[in-house]
Amino acid sequence: MSQLANLAGVYLNRLHMPSIRWTDIVEIIIISFLVYQIILWIKNTRAWSLLKGIIVIMAFILVAAIFNMTTILWIAENVLSLAVIAIVVVLQPELRRALEQLGRTNFFASLVPFDNSKDTSGHFSDRTMQEIIKACYEMGKVRTGALIVIEQNQSLAEYERTGIEVDGVLTSQLLINIFEHNTPLHDGAVIVREDRIVSATCYLPLSDNMNLSKELGTRHRAGVGISEVTDSLTIIVSEETGHVSAAYEGQLYRNLDSEELKGKLLMIQNKPVEEKKKRLWKGRSKNEKEVDR
Repeated sequence: MSQLANLAGVYLNRLHMPSIRWTDIVEIIIISFLVYQIILWIKNTRAWSLLKGIIVIMAFILVAAIFNMTTILWIAENVLSLAVIAIVVVLQPELRRALEQLGRTNFFASLVPFDNSKDTSGHFSDRTMQEIIKACYEMGKVRTGALIVIEQNQSLAEYERTGIEVDGVLTSQLLINIFEHNTPLHDGAVIVREDRIVSATCYLPLSDNMNLSKELGTRHRAGVGISEVTDSLTIIVSEETGHVSAAYEGQLYRNLDSEELKGKLLMIQNKPVEEKKKRLWKGRSKNEKEVDR
């Protein structure tokens, strides 16, 4: 027993616990965050199907290695370098979109607020928000199709130049007149900057998202497409059904009622948090009173 105790003591003395610095902890957190974001990105794109195909091929190569199938292993070894290039080509739209989204992210805005004046004014006024909501549901009643793109931090000047300059104060009457059937400005999208309609009949990029419903037309795909490449919010009024939908960050939210659309607009209005809470609380109290009655 004494010999075993001595051996155990010698072994424990030889054990060396590495010292952990604070930079190591930060490094672990950063790597974990990056791995999580990559997995999330893969899951939400065509890369998920591609990854499953790669796993099947790797399993087949593993079987070939176990049974020493030299010809298959030689082919796999020589094709591997070309496969990496092929994957980059296949995933080029997803990679481009991911880099654009990374470029739109402002990491320092929340840490160092350089300009507080923009935060207090908001991207657009409450009156503009009410006018947009009113116009959308009035157009929906008469099945008038509409596509309204609301600019946030990222400039839409590139798409604004594809249309006709309007530069008018946003009102529900003006929006309805623009999208009225058989008028010169009804075809295409309207771009809204702050409280003004800056351009109409604008061309937008179509989404290549294969998960979108096949029943959706060009108007909905254009709305999702512009939300994939910019931080804008797009409101779509269906000409076929009259339903109102919204696209934001590549996601399409269909068949919204007026309160749901208002919630989307409040989300991007960029008003102070305290003011948002007050308005949301007022709306909640109003709904509770209506229920009581």
